Amino acid sequence: IQKSIVNISSTRALQSEHFSEPYAAGKGGVVALTHALASSLSHVARVNGINLGWIDVSGPLYGPGREAYPASKEDIAQHWCNKIGESDDVAHAALFLHENYFMNGQCITLDGGMTKRMQYVE
Repeated sequence: IQKSIVNISSTRALQSEHFSEPYAAGKGGVVALTHALASSLSHVARVNGINLGWIDVSGPLYGPGREAYPASKEDIAQHWCNKIGESDDVAHAALFLHENYFMNGQCITLDGGMTKRMQYVE
């Protein structure tokens, strides 16, 4: 099946912060919707998703005056790949899901390794 749908969710579907219940529940719903649609649409289209971590969405693509949350050196160093995600990273992941005809009902995590990193307050 060459048709595909790529849903966008967040790593907050997998991990939470205090008082983030509505956002986490919404993103968890997108993850559940992804695998449910993959089943329902199995003969029509493949359905996959991307759980995004910190992606810089500043710049002209997103409209004038859109400022990014400034990433400190410490913020960047938390990511195993030593960078904040960019829109091109998301585009490449979506293209991978679209072109992989054997992948269906999956959500990949695009977060520079953040959900795999164990963090403790020192």
